[in-house]
Amino acid sequence: MADRHLELDIRPIALEELGKVGFDPVFGARPLKRAVQQYLENPLAKQILEGKFAEGSTIVVDYKADDFIFNEKQKAGAN
Repeated sequence: MADRHLELDIRPIALEELGKVGFDPVFGARPLKRAVQQYLENPLAKQILEGKFAEGSTIVVDYKADDFIFNEKQKAGAN
């Protein structure tokens, strides 16, 4: 993402949900790592490769209707 100058803005609700799906007191951080890959890295990589986000974009990660949502942050003054 750094080579495309992309930034992430992860909303608190998305972080909270990621913590819920990745929590396992027995296995430690391994389930959280898998959750990050499954719910953030893989879908985001697919959308970047599809050209959804322009170079220099800030990607907002949100959680709505039982799904993680990725949108480009609107720049100030944009309609």
